[in-house]
Amino acid sequence: MAEYSLSKRKKLATKRAMTFLESIYLPAIVGGMWITIKHLFKRPTTIQYPEQKREMAPVYRGQHVLKRDEAGAERCTACGLCALACPAEAITMVAAERKKEEKALYREEKYAATYEINMLRCIFCGLCEEACPKEAIFLTDRIVDAEYARKDFIYGKDILVEPINERVDIGVRQTKDVKEFKTHADQKHNILGK
Repeated sequence: MAEYSLSKRKKLATKRAMTFLESIYLPAIVGGMWITIKHLFKRPTTIQYPEQKREMAPVYRGQHVLKRDEAGAERCTACGLCALACPAEAITMVAAERKKEEKALYREEKYAATYEINMLRCIFCGLCEEACPKEAIFLTDRIVDAEYARKDFIYGKDILVEPINERVDIGVRQTKDVKEFKTHADQKHNILGK
């Protein structure tokens, strides 16, 4: 009976006797040492991370930030569009009603009482950024810190909301088209009506 092979790459393995040099493994040892010696004279490809920072691309998507408006109020209105757009289902939020004494803290009547992103699930695709009608969430150029416990990778509002006194610049991530779109007077999707 004839054997058929679709790839025609079948090889018949035979046990052949080793030569003297092969039996003392000298060529294998010399070959391994030659590779090691070549790598000693190459430029290292690693960087010493905390001391040296790698230059990132302008479109690098890193840790998220929840932005504030010019008056310092949180932009997020807990509409849930970012959570719906997230393919990894990494975003969860709980909406709440604003009280009269909290008018300076939140822009509109509804706000996110809890807003969490599971950074282990997040794939940094940027769809949450595109889905947000209030321009509340952005991905920055900051690197997500390494942690030891899984629970430390669930970022809440304490980590995500930008501090009032140190604003996070996201202008580098804004393309020329987006910046031009924001200058149109008829596109007031982000300005509160009076």
